[in-house]
Amino acid sequence: MSFGVNSMTDPLRRVALHRPGPSLLQADALRWHYGAHYDPARVADEHAAFAELVAAAGAEILWLDDDDRGNADAVFTYDASLMTAAGAILMNPGKALRRGEQLYHRDFYQQQGIPVLGEVSGAGTSEAGDTLWLDAHTLAVGRGFRTNHAGIEQLAELLEPHGVDVVGFDLPVYFGAEACLHLMSLLSFVDTRAAAVMLPLLPVGLYEALMVRDFRLVELPADEYDASLTLSGNILATAPAKCIMIDGFPKTRAALEDAGIEVAVFEGRALCMGCEGGPTCLTRPILRTPS
Repeated sequence: MSFGVNSMTDPLRRVALHRPGPSLLQADALRWHYGAHYDPARVADEHAAFAELVAAAGAEILWLDDDDRGNADAVFTYDASLMTAAGAILMNPGKALRRGEQLYHRDFYQQQGIPVLGEVSGAGTSEAGDTLWLDAHTLAVGRGFRTNHAGIEQLAELLEPHGVDVVGFDLPVYFGAEACLHLMSLLSFVDTRAAAVMLPLLPVGLYEALMVRDFRLVELPADEYDASLTLSGNILATAPAKCIMIDGFPKTRAALEDAGIEVAVFEGRALCMGCEGGPTCLTRPILRTPS
């Protein structure tokens, strides 16, 4: 099979990436809520270095059309659609400037011959950065400023016929409605039963769900988490106990390596910290399968 995802850590076999497009390179930083680290002269090189690490990990890269259709955030391919074992679901981004980005993903799936199971629409908003596979049959979804209750209900309806339970968890306000705080901002799975977490921000119900499943928790150093604008905790697992993170956060890297996780790093200040999206956000996993 050329597609299928129901794990955060099974080896990444195929992944869709989008190079920084013209809208990102010419973005109005204030309008897009980009920060002081945003530097359009550096983002392409940082993305290219990240893509090299993904390819070196053994993943086949499928490149989306370079035309970003006016959407500076299109480089963050994780959010506008969700891949499941049965096919893709088109999301409905809660960030107003990203509305319609899912149609770009729809066209991509049609080109690849990947079925689309349905879409979140109407009053429902959803971004895949608010989703995490707890196990093959359970999808955790964060309710916050990007994904609302109606969006979670629609995801549950779409996934129920495929044997997937959707469990919602409230996210903290933290930096406020304009900032990007996804469920993936609070934790990243780095091994089959291990997660890097910002424990003080973790919803109690999600903490309990992890404990029931016997997860080990690797606590993220708070100072680096704050300095990175949460992105030291946005970590891409390319396989069990193998991951990619942003460089420049040595305590976080040491905590992962002490937990037995192999870590690769790339410079991501201009792209990731500048534009509010980490290594996982830069990917749309298409196929993850066990070793």
